[in-house]
Amino acid sequence: MIENHIRMLLDAPDAGDGAPTLADIEELLTAGYARAMAIEGEQWRLQRRLVDVAMRLADEYNELQARELRKLAHELREIEDDLVGIRALIRSLRARANDTRAA
Repeated sequence: MIENHIRMLLDAPDAGDGAPTLADIEELLTAGYARAMAIEGEQWRLQRRLVDVAMRLADEYNELQARELRKLAHELREIEDDLVGIRALIRSLRARANDTRAA
């Protein structure tokens, strides 16, 4: 999982043996951005699906659709938490890249 790779790199020493190169950091940044975009895509898909189910439910109440709506809302919360997490890791990784460039 990319998040674990980012955490490992952030825990690595800043210099000397075991320190990541700028190329390593930038490669991981690119992968992190791609992961964030994939999560955003899933978020948008869930939001569209949630609206669709809610609109159908507004037209005619159906217990099956109500359960689906709850499930989608739960999934959306999880996706949003994932997105917040990857964005925080990317910010830290970007700061590490800036520090490495400055060194």
